[in-house]
Amino acid sequence: MIDHIDHKIISMLQIDGRATLKKLSEKIGYTSMGVKKRLDRLLKERVIKISALININKLKCIPVMIFIEAESGEVIRGILKKFSDCPRIICFFTAIGEYNLIALMIAEDMRTLESISTEECSIRKIQGVKRIIYYPIGEIEYSPYLPVRMYLAGGSFKKAPCGVDCSICIRYNKEKCLGCPATKYYRGSLILNKKLSDLFH
Repeated sequence: MIDHIDHKIISMLQIDGRATLKKLSEKIGYTSMGVKKRLDRLLKERVIKISALININKLKCIPVMIFIEAESGEVIRGILKKFSDCPRIICFFTAIGEYNLIALMIAEDMRTLESISTEECSIRKIQGVKRIIYYPIGEIEYSPYLPVRMYLAGGSFKKAPCGVDCSICIRYNKEKCLGCPATKYYRGSLILNKKLSDLFH
């Protein structure tokens, strides 16, 4: 449970994630140590997480909502496992209704989006996916900052985390796709410094 003091701390950090303990304590009326103890508890109990969000407008990426109708829970679990380390997938949502799985992802350009929606790396290709719709998003209101998983990009793998080999993809070889950001074949912008990426692989 969180109280009104926790709420104030969280709200202030959402506005300025780099706010110091001193600044938080001055605004809230607690000592710096009191604020620190509350922050430590919120982190320990996984109420909040300190993380960098990415402005996808600066990356010039296209956000995409994907609505998936999977025929069973087993198919959903298979999708979640297959794409668990996909750098372009931001998150999945399980849902109750006509579409029972929803994904939020990004693509660097429309040609790459076309490739990852039709080729072997597409969710569409998984057996048991009855129907799928891709909706490129025009504008993100309120905040363009999203938890893009850039730490999964910049790898030197021969195959993508989903098991696909970009080097034999027709669209990749015709330069109609940038390739998977986790592989050595990638030609796009979602890439970390090589030395930094080694920390995560």
